[in-house]
Amino acid sequence: MTISSDITSTLTSLRRTVADLHGELTRYQLVIWTAGNVSARVPGRDLMVIKPSGVSYEDLDADSMVVTDLHGKLVEGERNPSSDTAAHAYVYRHMPGVGGVVHTHSTYATAWAARGEPIPCVLTMVADEFGGQIPVGPFAIIGDDSIGRGIVDTLRRSRSRAVLMQNHGPFTIGRDAREAVKAAVMLEDVARTAHIARQLGEPVPIEQDDVDRLFDRYQNVYGQRADSGGTDA
Repeated sequence: MTISSDITSTLTSLRRTVADLHGELTRYQLVIWTAGNVSARVPGRDLMVIKPSGVSYEDLDADSMVVTDLHGKLVEGERNPSSDTAAHAYVYRHMPGVGGVVHTHSTYATAWAARGEPIPCVLTMVADEFGGQIPVGPFAIIGDDSIGRGIVDTLRRSRSRAVLMQNHGPFTIGRDAREAVKAAVMLEDVARTAHIARQLGEPVPIEQDDVDRLFDRYQNVYGQRADSGGTDA
C-alpha cells in the first residue's frame, strides 16, 4: 500500500500524538521496560499508527512510530510494529467507532486479569467511565488476532471501554487514542481501590438503575459543553 500525499500531515500529527501518549503510560506507571502500546486509527483510511516492537519508552518519538494497515502489515516506518499489532488491527476492523487502543500490564488491573475475575461496579468512577463491571476476556496466545477476537467479542456485550484479558492484562479503547489512554489510567485506579476494598471486607455493589444514571450523566452531561457553556464539578 502506498501512502498518498493528502494524508501526510495527518500521519505526522498522529505520530506525534501517539508518541506523546506513550509518555502518559510511564507517567502513570502503567508499563515497565518495553511492555505496552498505544495505537491510533488514521481517520478515513484503513491504517493505524502504533508503537514499534521492543523499543524503550525513552527512545520513542514521532519518527519511531510505524504505520500499518488494518491487517497489521507494515506500510511506513523503519521498525517492526508492536507484537500486539494484530490485536489492535482486529479491533479497528470490527469496531468502526474505535479510534484508539491501549494495552498495558498495569499492576492491579493485571492482577484482576490473573484471577480471571471482573472488577465489580462498587465505585461511582466504575459506573461513570465503564458503565458497569469491567469484564474479563478469554485467554489467548500472542502472535495472531486471537487476542483481538477476544477483545471484540467481550466488549460487544458490554458498555465498558476496558477488558481484562485473562492471564495477560488490560486493553482499553476510545473514540481516539487519548480517550483510550484515559480509560487505561482510570482502570488502574479503580482496580487498585477495588482490590484494597476487598481486603477490608466485601465491597457494596451499586444498584443497576444507579449505574445507568451515573453512566448517562458522565457520558452526556459532565464537563464542558460547547452548546451550553456550563460547568460541572
